[in-house]
Amino acid sequence: MARIRVLVVDDHRIFAESLAAALAAEPDVDVSAAGSGPAALRCLDRSVAEARRYDVMLVDADLGAAVGPAGAPAIAQAVPDGGEGVVDGISLVAGVRSVQPAVRTVVLAEKDDPHRAALALQAGASGWVAKDCSLQRLLAVIRGVLRDETHLPPALLTGVLKELTAARRHRTESEQLVESLTPREREVLRCMVAGLGRKAVAERLFLSPHTVRTHMQNVLGKLGVHSTLAAVALARRAGVGPAELSGDVVERGGQLA
Repeated sequence: MARIRVLVVDDHRIFAESLAAALAAEPDVDVSAAGSGPAALRCLDRSVAEARRYDVMLVDADLGAAVGPAGAPAIAQAVPDGGEGVVDGISLVAGVRSVQPAVRTVVLAEKDDPHRAALALQAGASGWVAKDCSLQRLLAVIRGVLRDETHLPPALLTGVLKELTAARRHRTESEQLVESLTPREREVLRCMVAGLGRKAVAERLFLSPHTVRTHMQNVLGKLGVHSTLAAVALARRAGVGPAELSGDVVERGGQLA
């Protein structure tokens, strides 16, 4: 019998351990529990090292835990928006999806929330399930996502579709704004997304700090935003990735505008 390896991630330890125990009673399920995001990341890294990868990860929608910046597991480096070392449920889904795409993720939620469910799907989740669902329902979802099915409560379908449609429209608008930038301005924007300060951008692009400042002001003006943070958020919506950083760039996180 092919066995399914499941990782339960919930910072309510009693819930995580109780759910793990219930799933472990199934003859074809091997299950582990992690009480925090960092613990989950360590479990996933260890599973790779031991060639015993997990098949499905069940993640608490309200997960919140701190990850130390030094010595963080490899997968932690892929978790988006983790500048302060915070791993929430949706970010954990996105990070694991980028590093271990074969792992199917299902978000466990206290209540139905179309907006957050849409964010979970965009991050790579295969399902959104209420925490008070039956064990048989959860097992059906676990087995379903391994067949590449997507599972949502019927009551959420309309709301999630509206959210995804709106997100697609915003992405299209953001893409059009980014297309208005010159090639040099796009380079500068990618450096902004990477978190480089003005001096580091100048060194990287062989420009003067004054010229970089002018480019950054032009980027903000063309994108119709008033801060670097807003420009980076818009760039991410448009699919703009960060500039690849070489080892000789030393300044990061400085004032960008």
